[in-house]
Amino acid sequence: MNEKDIATPSRTMEILKKYGFSFKKSLGQNFLTEPNILRNIVAAAAITKETNVIEVGPGIGALTENLARAAHQVLAYEIDGRLIDVLHETLSPYPNVQILHQDVLKADIEADVAKQFTDSYPIKVVANLPYYITTPIMMYFLETALDIQEMVVMMQKEVADRITAKPSTKAYGSLSIAVQYYMEASIAFIVPKTAFVPQPNVDSAILKLTKRVTPAVQVTDEKAFFRLTKSAFQQRRKTLWNNLTHAYGKDEKTVIWLEKALEIAEIDRKRRGETLSLEEFARLANAMNNLPKDDN
Repeated sequence: MNEKDIATPSRTMEILKKYGFSFKKSLGQNFLTEPNILRNIVAAAAITKETNVIEVGPGIGALTENLARAAHQVLAYEIDGRLIDVLHETLSPYPNVQILHQDVLKADIEADVAKQFTDSYPIKVVANLPYYITTPIMMYFLETALDIQEMVVMMQKEVADRITAKPSTKAYGSLSIAVQYYMEASIAFIVPKTAFVPQPNVDSAILKLTKRVTPAVQVTDEKAFFRLTKSAFQQRRKTLWNNLTHAYGKDEKTVIWLEKALEIAEIDRKRRGETLSLEEFARLANAMNNLPKDDN
């Protein structure tokens, strides 16, 4: 262990004390104080000198430092203005790091990347995501026009379980489908809550997401597909049929349309949404899309 690492408990406390920093619960701030875990995150992301990295929420720079040592360039977004001076000091040995004081969800990320990254190396997102905004940030990167091949992100273990869940499990839902449609998802390793300051209430997980060359299933209308998957999980205890009629309508035309679509897709209306695979949802969405109907 390098005693100069930002992530050692003593150095972390020294930095926090020097700047009189107090944690903001509203920003979900928890700083890692285990250098080995940080090195394992960088290893899981397979960062090399031919990789550019986007980080969200660098905190005092513990993960950023490890990314800077391994990557070509690092672009980090920090929303908390109190940390900007801290980061400029802690990361001063690393000229390949650029810190932007900005909410990543409001940033013009494509313009930032064009301006900050000098070489067009593959871009990976590596971050310890704030718990309160994990899903919006992840979906933002999934849907951006940037060619992001891989994301290695830390989040609450429970959220990681939901993202990697398989059909007919308690954790499986519309989030599982939304992510697995675009990416292959797997949990790299678990991070115990004791590795953080302040200590959160739950353990975390490092989630590895690799972009698929083509989506997991073929659908004729992505928007309609995602509307269907969200509708199917509106009330988990209800049958697929109850959720679909609740979402699309109970008038005679809509009922006939839904019945026909289920028949074409060979799906029993009495099943629950959580039992349907991505392939079955795709079949049903395509059947609904291909059948003539009034606008619903």
